[in-house]
Amino acid sequence: MSVEQNLLALILGGGAGTRLFPLTRQRAKPAVPLGGKYRLVDIPISNCINSDVTKILILTQYNSASLNRHIARTYRFSHFSDGFVEILAAEQTPENPEWFHGTADAVRQVLPNIQDWGVELLLILSGDHLYRMDYRDFLRRHSETNADVTISVIPCAPEVASSFGLLKTDPTGRILEFSEKPQGAALEAMRVDTTKFGLSVDEAKQKPFLASMGIYLFKYNFLDDVLKKNLSLLDFGSQVIPAMLQNCNVQAYLFNGYWEDIGSLSSFYNANLDMISPEPKFSFFNAKAPIYTRPRYLPPSIIDDCEVRRTIISEGCNIRGAKLHHSIIGIRSQIGCNVLIEDSVLMGADVYQSMEEIRADVKKGIPPIGIGEDTIIRRAIIDKNARIGTKVRLLNERGVEHADGPEGSYYIRDRIIVVPKNAVITDNSLV
Repeated sequence: MSVEQNLLALILGGGAGTRLFPLTRQRAKPAVPLGGKYRLVDIPISNCINSDVTKILILTQYNSASLNRHIARTYRFSHFSDGFVEILAAEQTPENPEWFHGTADAVRQVLPNIQDWGVELLLILSGDHLYRMDYRDFLRRHSETNADVTISVIPCAPEVASSFGLLKTDPTGRILEFSEKPQGAALEAMRVDTTKFGLSVDEAKQKPFLASMGIYLFKYNFLDDVLKKNLSLLDFGSQVIPAMLQNCNVQAYLFNGYWEDIGSLSSFYNANLDMISPEPKFSFFNAKAPIYTRPRYLPPSIIDDCEVRRTIISEGCNIRGAKLHHSIIGIRSQIGCNVLIEDSVLMGADVYQSMEEIRADVKKGIPPIGIGEDTIIRRAIIDKNARIGTKVRLLNERGVEHADGPEGSYYIRDRIIVVPKNAVITDNSLV
């Protein structure tokens, strides 16, 4: 199905991202680095481009500076194309003096900016999900059913079902019930026979729920009318969708591929490390549907006298005499001799330091950017530009579940050590 020119994609930048803290301390959720060289927002944008959806707005509010830079430096279409990827920041106006108060409220506030564009369909996406989807199939389902709104859904296991909006449909796929994050008896009431959606009997037993992916396709005029008449509706999942079920044609589109909501540190950590498994659930190695990101023109990585097992090493790294096991090494990483890194995600660095800058840091007693000699790092997330000295031990051997290091030098969440962006861990430190 060819994509119509009157389709606009809106990617929601999300809120403060507290469950991803400290990765969101200085950046919006969609700007969080992923897979060594990408950012989370590259996923929905690439899905759009690969689906011939080339009119894309990104709605932002919190910590959006790095996201703005990334978008401006990465996504530039030809002057002979009408495609664009642009940031639309929250703003205060006489009509809307408040900031965004939910997903639906965010869309309501930006509709006046696009009311003259002739938009007929709005594709609403999240900026912090990991998946690969051809939206043309989604659009086809929407067109064939003449839906007012179509929601992309995924089969879901009981242990995670209460974290999502769950739904029931009739045999045609029309949504009859929707419950946002139900618990207890309300959760059990949302069980469905997912064999009717193409799952095998065994798969249906493992995944007896249908969960909303937070991906919506609306008729523009329909959504505009609903949001203008009901100013109290602030969120799509908990308010807008349930309010539409009785009188509107709300359809489900089943997506049976890999999808992950990168909403917490543990989900971020696990999704990254799964990329280096023998059969990853999500792989960047797909020539037909590539994931795009900023071209940095970095040199090839230098790997000298190292032991490397099941590890992604991004470009521009300098690694000498280290052991790297089951880890992701981000761009421009500098790793010294006799370093051991296991089960960890390193985001790398934004810059290279000159020898003069390194000598000046050492003279001040500050480790240079990177990982110093004789350091051991295990089960950790090391954010960009971190300075980790020599003979440091980041191990959490006591299995601490939750802790905050002095002056924000590190955090422990779900037993994962997180060293924030620009943090300093001095020589001989033990965590």
